Amino acid sequence: MVHHVTLVPGDGIGPEVMDAACRVVEATGVKVEWDVQQVGPPAMDQGRPPLPDEVLESVRRTGVALKGPVSTPAGKKGFRSVNVGLRRELGLFGQVRPCRSRPGTVAPFEDVDLCVIRETTEDLYAGVEFPAGSEGAAHVIGEAERDGRGTIPPTAGLSIKFTTEAASRRVLEFAFDYARRQERTKVTAVHKATVMRCTDGIFLEVAGEVAKSYPELEFETLQIDNLCGQLVRRPAAFDVLVMGIHYGDIVSDLAAGLVGGIGVVPGVNYGTEGVMFEPAHGTLPRLAGADQADPTATVLCAAMLLEHLGEVEAATRVNRAVDRVIAEGEWVTYDLRRADDPRPPASTTQMADAMIDALDSPGRGQGRP
Repeated sequence: MVHHVTLVPGDGIGPEVMDAACRVVEATGVKVEWDVQQVGPPAMDQGRPPLPDEVLESVRRTGVALKGPVSTPAGKKGFRSVNVGLRRELGLFGQVRPCRSRPGTVAPFEDVDLCVIRETTEDLYAGVEFPAGSEGAAHVIGEAERDGRGTIPPTAGLSIKFTTEAASRRVLEFAFDYARRQERTKVTAVHKATVMRCTDGIFLEVAGEVAKSYPELEFETLQIDNLCGQLVRRPAAFDVLVMGIHYGDIVSDLAAGLVGGIGVVPGVNYGTEGVMFEPAHGTLPRLAGADQADPTATVLCAAMLLEHLGEVEAATRVNRAVDRVIAEGEWVTYDLRRADDPRPPASTTQMADAMIDALDSPGRGQGRP
């Protein structure tokens, strides 16, 4: 059977780590036909928009994509974020980032196995914002001043956080279903409803309602600040964490830091018109083209892709191969090389080769991302 998958290399180190992941997939023997599509700076270099229609059409046709990191200039007006555009156009509402300890990584803990799930269509990252001096801000400013909350200066900027019952219920039901499918035991809903009663309050209320349909799962709620404090002290106490995109953006990187950094953390976005697998890290321009970037996160995304395609045995082999290479520590990139190890770090290509060599070797590893 041949699987058709949209491949979006991205920019920066994206093409290199994506090439490594594709080679590992090919070495499993699974047949994949890649439909290569460009977004962001590579598309613009071709005189096309950052998010060409052809990319969306490809994902809708194949139903699944493997995507590399894509850069978005900070604060650049008029530049549409490709990541935000993909979420909106493809209905990608739920992002999953599994964070698991792997033997051989330099990390503060050895027993972490949790998953961060975030809603990605609403909240502060929806991009509803404007300068305080604009016409659109007049009503908000007027209400604030009438309520005695002070005068908002014309140099201020306003961002609107909105939360709907429907989107909250969708991601919460998804999180509980995910926990059940993955045979996990606990779901924690993260909020700050003591302050944001009209937004996080909705999320918290719906979470309690949804939890009643999953009596076999332990359920708790935690405020975001409390969660962060507890994560860095006892991460083994958590299993599945579900929250909005703002909190999730921070917590997912925090959780990644507990297991060795974002270079070893995969991710996947589930939506109404497709599923998109992508690593947690960015484009790292300083290493672009240097063959030094860690391909681990992207290879683990490929393993998740294989499992999604029904190629469970191949996915298990990839996960075990990654675990073995990292545990043995001989062919790992600079970020995974211990400070007291005198050996030079492996290149991206060499680490991918080592993973391929380890595919059919009896080794360690739990076989899950």
